[in-house]
Amino acid sequence: MASIRPFKALRPSREAAAKVAALPYDVYNRKEARAVVDANPLSFLSIDRAETAFPEGQDLYAPCVYEKAAELLAYAEKKGILVQDTVPCYYLYELTMDGRTQSGLVAVSSVDDYLDGVIRRHENTLEEKEQDRIHHVDVTSAQTGPIFLAYRARNEIRDLIARVKETSEPENDFVSEDGIRHRTWVISDPVTVGTITEYFANVTNTYIADGHHRAASAVKVSLKRRAEHPDYTGEEEFNYFLSVLFPDDELKIFDYNRVLRDLAGLTEEELSGRLRECMTIGEAPEAPYRPKQKGEFGLLIGDHWYRARAKADHCLTDPVGSLDVAFLQREVLGPIWKIKDPRTDSRIDFVGGIKGLGELEKRCREGYAAAFAMYPTSIGELFAVADAGLLMPPKSTWFEPKLRSGLFIHKIER
Repeated sequence: MASIRPFKALRPSREAAAKVAALPYDVYNRKEARAVVDANPLSFLSIDRAETAFPEGQDLYAPCVYEKAAELLAYAEKKGILVQDTVPCYYLYELTMDGRTQSGLVAVSSVDDYLDGVIRRHENTLEEKEQDRIHHVDVTSAQTGPIFLAYRARNEIRDLIARVKETSEPENDFVSEDGIRHRTWVISDPVTVGTITEYFANVTNTYIADGHHRAASAVKVSLKRRAEHPDYTGEEEFNYFLSVLFPDDELKIFDYNRVLRDLAGLTEEELSGRLRECMTIGEAPEAPYRPKQKGEFGLLIGDHWYRARAKADHCLTDPVGSLDVAFLQREVLGPIWKIKDPRTDSRIDFVGGIKGLGELEKRCREGYAAAFAMYPTSIGELFAVADAGLLMPPKSTWFEPKLRSGLFIHKIER
């Protein structure tokens, strides 16, 4: 069962919240991160990407960068930009995008739940990506990026969250530059706090929707602290990591599309013949073409859209093999384009559905040769893969809206 608990969040003052809140550190490249911080020095990105405080060319992973992050975090607290609560609380974090609202509970989740499989995963992590956040968490003694967790919706939790919203004013209410409305509430009442903990103790599993690397890094810092403090009790803050837990029926997964630099050394006619071995292909009824159901793909070659469908005798039924992204890799990208590892092959790139299908057309005008528009992976498919102890292919899910960093920070003692 899920073990969560309240914590004393370090969070921005009401006046500073809208400026502090920042998209996750890893959605920006180096140039973009510097531009954000230059335009808004209060952005939490200045702490999450502290290399922006140094001249261009600074080694991103040098010790001085993490030390600067700790210095900037301490300075923000000293100046009252960030203020720590005096008692452990839960928090609500509501995001509204395009008229759709999702409400998450901000809490800290047990590291042991992660180690024991109560918190389930569907992606592998890369050691080099982990190391950056390990150093950041360890040197700052703070978890600054929340882990996006999902759980199967429960009516008692939904009703409690609705009551909190109905009976209290939000602590923050602002619209970010991308049009997302963010509202937060503080839950400090001991009875309500206890009830929340009790309700989540009946949740069998939680699932990492987004933030696998942040979660793995937080856990490794915890294990490091445990080794440094062999007399630890399990109650120390480093035994828990920052998370926001959302019910599955409020979440939306966008398509995660593929663009290819060439036609696999084939003519368009030859490529069409190869694709028809595992797909039926016809003219798209509209352009651009967005797939309408699982097993369907929009295929863009040059400036022409087709509708493609997976042939039944090439489909699998296991949790991973049945995914559209797995079909495409297994039947198309691997055998035709000879792409063995899509994470490292320079001939393929990935475009989040939030950018729209127009981005695929733009890429093909600017040098890419073909694109596949995907039908989104469902949250049920994600749960099925994680419950089976399996892993999804790379770039299977794209969640929106993105949680902001800096609104809730979990400090961990050394």
